[in-house]
Amino acid sequence: MNPTPGDRLSAYSANGAHGSVLVINSGSSSVKYQLVNPIGGEAIASGLVERIGEGEGIVTHKFAGNTTTARPVVPDHGAALREVLGMFQTQGPDLEQSNIVAVGHRVVQGGSYFSGPVLIDDDVLGKIRDLIPLAPLHNPGHVAGIEVGRALLPDVPHVAIFDTAFFQTLPEAAYTYALNAEVAREHGVRRYGFHGTSHQYVAGKVSRVLGRRLEDLNQIILHLGNGASASAVRGGKAIETSMGMTPLEGLVMGTRTGDIDPAVVFHLHRNAGMSIDEIDDLLNKKSGLKGLSGENDFRALHELIEQGDEGAKLALDVYIHRLKKYIGAYHAILGRVDVITFTAGVGENDDIVRALTAAGLESLGIAVDPVRNEGRVKEPRIISPDWTSTLVMVVPTNEELAIARQCIALVDEDPAEV
Repeated sequence: MNPTPGDRLSAYSANGAHGSVLVINSGSSSVKYQLVNPIGGEAIASGLVERIGEGEGIVTHKFAGNTTTARPVVPDHGAALREVLGMFQTQGPDLEQSNIVAVGHRVVQGGSYFSGPVLIDDDVLGKIRDLIPLAPLHNPGHVAGIEVGRALLPDVPHVAIFDTAFFQTLPEAAYTYALNAEVAREHGVRRYGFHGTSHQYVAGKVSRVLGRRLEDLNQIILHLGNGASASAVRGGKAIETSMGMTPLEGLVMGTRTGDIDPAVVFHLHRNAGMSIDEIDDLLNKKSGLKGLSGENDFRALHELIEQGDEGAKLALDVYIHRLKKYIGAYHAILGRVDVITFTAGVGENDDIVRALTAAGLESLGIAVDPVRNEGRVKEPRIISPDWTSTLVMVVPTNEELAIARQCIALVDEDPAEV
């Protein structure tokens, strides 16, 4: 006989590490998943289903040091999640024996509805569906993943964790665009911010590593991956962030422009004859570092620069220039910056980007020590010299663990609702 959700929660509360959370990130054509131990923090198993709806799919499952790959037909998200459950059944670990206490669903856009994790019911699912116009590339996949996940795992609480939730604390002056107020209200045009789970996790991790109260810290967090965002965090609460109504605004990214004059859209439409969809594709998928240099992988970009490629050198210069501009702006907004933290793929692994970002900021009390900064960083590390007034750190992010822990905090808080 299978344990009830309440029994699972009791077992988790009593035995800690014996409980696990299945984290699902359902995109438009893929499903990423991870079975997480929220106490120890390790990924028990993980995997990816790719090419949903494209004929033959690709399923990759990792467990106990083994990687299993399959190429089944995956016509929709239902089939994708059935493949995921099949991998657990045949390759392990057995979900029946893993004491899953919650399923956490990453959702990109929570709009103004959600300021934290929520137990998913029909009303919550309806609101996520209503927000599809604000995230047409992401929320439809989330909705499909949640619907199928609830059907396939009906005896476990399902929790939605929103990328935008951490930024619901932004002051009105920070999230309001100077657009006609009536138009903005009618169509939900405002700054929402993204990567919030990562920014929140890193802010808390910095506090714990330093042994300082989160409430006492002013932080700038730089989440630098293929998508990139910056945030200003005062006392654990976000007061500014670089991404806006969509993830297109802000820093230069792998394939996205970041900040750009909106009139460029009108210009390209009127003078280049480009459609709105073509411009959307250009700004989101064919610009940024890739648009400037042909490469959005920093390893390849650095190789091109070493070979004397001027386009690659300019791309890096533009990227660093934008980063410095945001650091300066957030320094002004915060008034005092205690810590600047690099995280995510580029932030954790690229010491050249970290060094160039800090170069020239010594007058603000910001610098990077070349020895401490060297190489990839797998554990939290201070990379600034001892004399600086602002610490510079690298803290690896772990969004899946953050999601798992938020799920546990929610279901543990009110088990009667589970």
